[in-house]
Amino acid sequence: MSGKIVAYVRVSSADQNEARQLEALESAGGYDKLFIEKISAKDRHRPQLTAMREFVREGDTVRVKSIDRLARSTRDLLDIVQEFSDNDVSVEFLDTPDMNIGSAQGKFMLTVMGAFAELERVTINERQREGIALAKAEGRFGKPRKLDAMQITDVIERRHNGEKVADLAADLGVSRQTIYTALKS
Repeated sequence: MSGKIVAYVRVSSADQNEARQLEALESAGGYDKLFIEKISAKDRHRPQLTAMREFVREGDTVRVKSIDRLARSTRDLLDIVQEFSDNDVSVEFLDTPDMNIGSAQGKFMLTVMGAFAELERVTINERQREGIALAKAEGRFGKPRKLDAMQITDVIERRHNGEKVADLAADLGVSRQTIYTALKS
C-alpha cells in the first residue's frame, strides 16, 4: 500500500486567499488529506501544522506549494523537514522540486533557499522598523498631539498657579484627560 499525499496550505492572515495554492496542488495531482491554516509562519506552533505532523505516517508525502508556506526561518524549516524525514515521510515543494528531500542535493538546496527566505523576512522587518522610525520622526505616526509645546508649557504653569483642570480644558477646547496627559510631560 502506498502512502497518502498530505497537502499543507498556509496564508498569513484571514483576508488572504489560499486559492492559488489549492490550484497548484490540484494541478500537481491533488491530495488525500488537506490541512489549511490562516496564521503567520513566524510561530512554528500552528494548530494545523501540528495536526498534520500528528496525522502523517511512514510512506506519506507532504505536499506544499513553496517553502515559505511551511516555515519562515531556516531553523524551523530544517527542523520540520528533518522530523518528516526521520519518520520516512517525504516532503515535496511544488515551486522548487529540486528541494524535495529525497536526495542530498535536495537537502542542500532546501537549506540554501530556506536561508534566502529567512533573509527576505529579516529584510522586510528591518525596512518596516526604519519606516516606522522615520514616520515617528516626521510626526506621521500615532495620534496627532492636541496641544503643542507652548500650550503644554502654559498648561503646566497655569495649573501650578492653581487653575482647575476643568477650566484649563474648557479654555483650550480639549478634554480633561488631555490636560492630565500634558501635566505628565
